[in-house]
This record gives sequence, structure tokens and C-alpha cells, in this order.
Amino acid sequence: MNKKKISVFFEKKVLNLLFLGFSSGLPILLVFSTLSVWLHKAGIDRSTVTLFSWAGFAYAFKYLWSPLVDNFKIPFFYKLGHRRSWLLFSQIMIFFSLFATALTDPSNSLFLTAVAITSLAIFSATQDIIIDAYRIESAPQNYQGPLSSMYIAGYRLAMLVGGAGSLWLASYLGVDTYKQSVWMIVYISMSCLMFVGILTTLLSKEPNINRINISKNETHTKFLLVILFAIISFIFLYSQIENPFSSDYILKKFLFASIRIFSCFLLAIFIILLFIKIKFISKKNVKKIYLNPIINFIKRYGKFAVSILVLIGLYRIADVVMGVVANIFYLEKGFNIKEIATYSKFFGVFATIFGGFLGGFFALRFGTMKALFIGALIAASSNLLFAWLAASEASIIFLIMVITADNISSGFAGAAFVVYLSGLTSIKFTATQYALFSSLMLFIPKFIAGYSGSWVDAVGYTNFFCITALLGVPVLLLIIWLAKVAPVKN
Repeated sequence: MNKKKISVFFEKKVLNLLFLGFSSGLPILLVFSTLSVWLHKAGIDRSTVTLFSWAGFAYAFKYLWSPLVDNFKIPFFYKLGHRRSWLLFSQIMIFFSLFATALTDPSNSLFLTAVAITSLAIFSATQDIIIDAYRIESAPQNYQGPLSSMYIAGYRLAMLVGGAGSLWLASYLGVDTYKQSVWMIVYISMSCLMFVGILTTLLSKEPNINRINISKNETHTKFLLVILFAIISFIFLYSQIENPFSSDYILKKFLFASIRIFSCFLLAIFIILLFIKIKFISKKNVKKIYLNPIINFIKRYGKFAVSILVLIGLYRIADVVMGVVANIFYLEKGFNIKEIATYSKFFGVFATIFGGFLGGFFALRFGTMKALFIGALIAASSNLLFAWLAASEASIIFLIMVITADNISSGFAGAAFVVYLSGLTSIKFTATQYALFSSLMLFIPKFIAGYSGSWVDAVGYTNFFCITALLGVPVLLLIIWLAKVAPVKN
């Protein structure tokens, strides 16, 4: 690489993505792994802790409001420009959500913690949508490689801070006995780091794009109100339907929850259709925003479209379902927070990066479908190492071995999957189809993962990890079949 190419990485618009990547990666582990340690220390039972993973549905459903981010103008903030206004708004809301989370005490009011964390996940997912769009619009295609590299570097650095850093801080402050003040300091400290993203946004330039809105602001406002009403109705109905089954009936609980969430989806869809029927919102705009990308995908892949969507929905199921309970397992196995921070959140991130490079290289060298198969195989197989760890005596050496193997396999599978999704995406609907795929990728695994704590209660850790490994078998069979009948159409 010559000097001119290297100097690209030091240009302001490229360096900006390093700091925006940091802003994007900071909240993710504070929503999941760090929170699970806090809840466990607060005395929250395992099955309830894993249910908090459902806050991740915000990342799964971000496709629903991504068109609003593209078209809706935020009053007052819009003076900064369309992308920067949304960026600043989402970053400020992440700051306040983290601060609000810090002030809650799950041992006294778990509901308030849930509300704050859900708010954090929603605005974090929104920020991700905007940064992806900002990156694409802020520079031509030949800059996208350096921009993506800087973004990923910043994202991974933030994961170190939000994961290992937050747990190291908690360990330093003392977590032998539960103190809400310890976690308050941790989350307030993390919230202050959002000023990295806020300052970057203020010092950045708005992408030079001639933006043509599909309709007037009044239409966007109406559409936003309908979506918000549908979401609120979804949450209200879900909260009103109580599960009649005890924790001893896990299968019945799961089936009931599936019916409950499906009913809530039907209500939300009915509300949107009702507002279309009374012409409060435009049927044409809804079709253009949501249906056309789906129709395009179905036309391109025909009878194999459903099978491909099933693969997308199940590909990460083995490691996501297992991962939700991992931190609780480490703690109950006897490892302390400092050890978890060091080996899981610090060295684990570098292992994931290494696995990502392996996955990307393998896809380039041997093809996407082969890389996809290997990724699914090693991601599911690594769960068997956790079963071995659960049945063995607590050992730091064993912990390091298992975490390293798991993170390498996760990084490999993740990189291969991104290549696969990119190949599926039509250039006509790049943003919307990719958002749809990434949303679908998380929904089923996150839904099942919410019950992982109840699974462990019923069958124990060793059997649980073996079951999660078996979840990967149908995925492997589906990849083999699709590789023969439905190759990726670039």
C-alpha cells in the first residue's frame, strides 16, 4: 500500500467514523452482558435476567422505523442537516437513557430498569441506522473500505470499554456485596463517554446529498404517530395477557408466549391497516417503503425465498441463545467479575476480530456458502465446549480455552453471514433489504434466548449447552440444500 492510500485513514471524514463507531458500539454490551451481571448481583433470578435479552428486539425491529429516519425532519435539530440532526438526537437520548438506567435499582424496581434499558436499546438501534446511512452518503465508493474499517475499529474499541471496562470498574469499586451505588457509577461513567459521539457529530459535516422526500412532513408525522400507536398497543396487549403456566412447564410457557407475541403482531398490523383504510396514511407510501423491497426479493429468488428467509432467521440461533446465559454461567461457576472482564470481554473481543478476518478470507478464497457452512458448524460446536466446562472443575485455563474458541467461531460465522446477506441484497433496495435481513436475523434467536434461563433451571447447564449445539443442525442441512438450489445472486 503506497503512502497516498495510507494517508486516507488520517483524513477527517475517515477518522470521524472511528469516533462514531465508538458511539455506536458503546451501548450494546451495556444493554446485554454488563446488565446481566448487574441483575445477577442484585439477586434477580436467572430466568428473569435472560428475559431482559428481549430488549434486543429494538435491534430486530429497527427496519420498522428506518424509513422515518430517512424522511422525517426533527424540529430544531434539523438546522444541523438531516443526518447530523438525527445523529445528535439519538446520541443525546442514549446519554439520558444510560443516566436513567444508572438511577434505577433492579432489586427494588425491576420495571423502571426495564423501561430505561428498552429506551436505551431503541435509541442505540436508531443510531446504528443513521451511522450506516451517514457512512454511505459521506464519501464515494472508493472510500467505503477505509470508512468501514475505521467504524469497525471504533465499534470494537467501544465494546472493550462497555464490556471489559465497565466490569473492571465495577470490580474496582467492589461487588462482593450488592451496592446500587457501584452500578450507578458504572453506568453514569459510560453515559459520559457518549460525548465522544456527540462532539464528533457537532464537528462533522452533513453529507452533500440532494434529498428528495417521498412526501411532506405532515405525512411523515402521521406515519410516525401510527407506528408509535401500533407499538404502544403491542406492548399494552402483551402486558395484559398473563402466562398461566408455572416455570415447571417450559414448553407450554414457550408455546403460550409464541401465541401471545403473534397476537400482538396481528393487533399492530390491524391498527396500521385501519389507518390506511380511513386514509390517515397513504397506502402507496406504505407499499413503497415496506412492501416493494420484499416483493423484489421474492421475485429474485422465487420459490426459494422462504427457505432463504428461514436460514437468515435461524443462522445465529445456536450462539445467540447460548450467549444470553454465558455471563450468569461464569458467575455461578465461580469466576469473579474481574476474570470475566479480562478473558471474556477484553481478550474475547480480539479473538472475535481474528475470527472475523478468518471468515472474510475463507469466504473470499473458497466461496460464500462454504464459509457459511463452516461458520455455522463451528459456532454450534463451540457450545459443546461450554458443556465440557460446565461438567469440569472451575479452571482459568479451561475458561480461556473455551472463550477463545467461542469468540473465534462467532467472529468467523458473523463475517461469513455478512458476506451472504450482502450478496442477497439488491442494489435497488440496499438499505431497506439489509435492514430487513438483519432484523430477521435477530428476532427468532432473541425470542428463544429470553427463555434460556428457564431452560437451565429445568435441565442444568451441561444439557442446556448440548441442546443449543443441536439447534445448529437444521441450519447446516439448510445451507447444504440452498448451496445446490439457490446460489447467491449478486
